[in-house]
Amino acid sequence: MARIELTGIQKKWGTVWGVRDVNIDIADEEFIVFLGPSGCGKTTTMRMIAGLEDPSEGEIRMDGEVMNDIDARDRDVAMVFQGYALYPNMSIYENIRFPLRMRGVDKSQHDTLVRRAAELVEMTEYLDRKPGALSGGQRQRAALARAIVRQPQVFLMDEPLSNLDAKLRQAMRVQIKHIQRQLKITTVYVTHDQIEAMTLADRIVIMQSGLIQQTGTPDEIYNDPANTFVAGFIGSPPMNLIEGELRDGVFSAPGVEVAGLTSAHSGKVTLGIRPEDCTVGGAGAQLNGAVYGVEPTGDITYLTIKAGEKLLEVKADRNYRSELGVQESVAFDPARIYLFDAGTGQRLR
Repeated sequence: MARIELTGIQKKWGTVWGVRDVNIDIADEEFIVFLGPSGCGKTTTMRMIAGLEDPSEGEIRMDGEVMNDIDARDRDVAMVFQGYALYPNMSIYENIRFPLRMRGVDKSQHDTLVRRAAELVEMTEYLDRKPGALSGGQRQRAALARAIVRQPQVFLMDEPLSNLDAKLRQAMRVQIKHIQRQLKITTVYVTHDQIEAMTLADRIVIMQSGLIQQTGTPDEIYNDPANTFVAGFIGSPPMNLIEGELRDGVFSAPGVEVAGLTSAHSGKVTLGIRPEDCTVGGAGAQLNGAVYGVEPTGDITYLTIKAGEKLLEVKADRNYRSELGVQESVAFDPARIYLFDAGTGQRLR
């Protein structure tokens, strides 16, 4: 299919930066996800790959060919949008067929290609219906089939599941990943949802303010965050980040004291600990505070503890219950404690 190389990519509108110094090599058949909050530059980056935006600086290559001056229609990419973008006056069959007509594909092949694409997304029985007669999930599957039917070199997906409810999003995530593996098409996916990123991606590119903060596999991003932004963005709930002082291997903050840290750093730092790496009432507790909230969810209980003015999240046993205001202690897994520079937010190794 296609290898995509972005080298020194920048996008600027007047004095406003959209994307700054993006360098990334997307392997053939890779599923890569651009993740970040609104306005971080992820969609702008994808639009430059598509040819819908021109980079202010830098070079975009596909399979070694420079694409900067190639029109979007000639880049052999297919896009799936958040808003489906189906033609309401056409049947689903004609919507899926439309790219074949636009690209001048031999008409004798249309029916076979349309039905094959529809079968991949389980839409065969809905081909005679119009978009208005379908649910949101069915319309998104139709949009996916329209992208598939072109047999492009690259799929570009811009938050395609954000209009769906939680159950449909989960089902569509599974379907998108399965189809991408079947077709072996290089896929660039944009989302602000870290669950989508973690479950879909071969690699995740986390962006903030137009800059790449970290690139890696889901496991690398989760287990080895480069800075406090990544640590606080990934995870549900995200990592607890506690500002305090580190002296002679002892971290101190209101309600928190952690000894035995091997860092040579001294002074103000931020300590990170994930909710699942905490044990309620464990021996050698490092956190003491008042129970602020208890949220049973069936398989696990989310416990919020207030230490000083800081609210900290802990994953407790499914049967854990407590009255609000009760004093509770929590132990941290010493192997899963992270330290970050308080000024820059960068990880202290």
